[in-house]
Amino acid sequence: MEDKRFTQTKKVGILGILGNIFLLIIKGFIGFYTKSQAMIADSINSAGDIFASFMTFIGNKISSVPQDEDHNFGHGKAEYIFSMFIGISMFVVSFKLLYDSICALIFGSELTFSWLLVVTCFITIGVKLFLFIYTKSAAKKFDNILLKANMNDHRNDCIVTTFTLISVLLTLKNIYWFDSLTGIGISIWIGFTGIKFFIESYNVLMDISVDDNTKDLILDIVNSYQDIKQVHSITSAPVGYKYIVVIVICVDGNMSTFDSHALADSVELSVSKLDKVYRTIVHVEPI
Repeated sequence: MEDKRFTQTKKVGILGILGNIFLLIIKGFIGFYTKSQAMIADSINSAGDIFASFMTFIGNKISSVPQDEDHNFGHGKAEYIFSMFIGISMFVVSFKLLYDSICALIFGSELTFSWLLVVTCFITIGVKLFLFIYTKSAAKKFDNILLKANMNDHRNDCIVTTFTLISVLLTLKNIYWFDSLTGIGISIWIGFTGIKFFIESYNVLMDISVDDNTKDLILDIVNSYQDIKQVHSITSAPVGYKYIVVIVICVDGNMSTFDSHALADSVELSVSKLDKVYRTIVHVEPI
């Protein structure tokens, strides 16, 4: 399962890099040729997408390295480190695009209509829709923040380019201000998406606890053992997309050491079968 997860993420990263390089070239050339602020913003967004796909490829490669003496719980957090890089880069790009678009809105746009812009928009939407569907199918199978980041990015690009297409078509009616507004909208969208992934990655790197749904499943498993008199505490820490779970249970003080350890082993085995649990540690207290 792990090998399939990393292999699929690698394919998504490589496909994203190739697709976005293609889009960067055509959008950048057409955008500067026609002086479309929205298309220029869209091309810079593609440059950011190349970086995001590259970070997905590198982050996935590092996180796939198994545990060793220096990293006892593996290298899974690399996914979140590189996802944070993606978030930061998206925020920086959005700030630059916002500045350029506001200047174009204030001082006027030099956009020249061209059917090449329309064709470029349709090509972009088609490529991005394909990448979105492909990445979404992988994200459904594997819980990977890098896949989710890329999936959302491809979806956002479809929406962004649709607005770029609208701004281009409006120039036929001599409406040029919508092009600058679209550039502003794109920059804000990119910024909020970057902040979202930064926060999600930050939470994992700061050892956020397992979600309430998984915690309830753990409690259900532990409470199913009649010999467990009380659950003293459940703590957890993420190691990549999975968690180490530490459970302190209370048992009858007259229970033998052998039996209490056998009980702890059984609980550890049962809880570790959950999808989001990497390893379970059970500590027994007598009451």
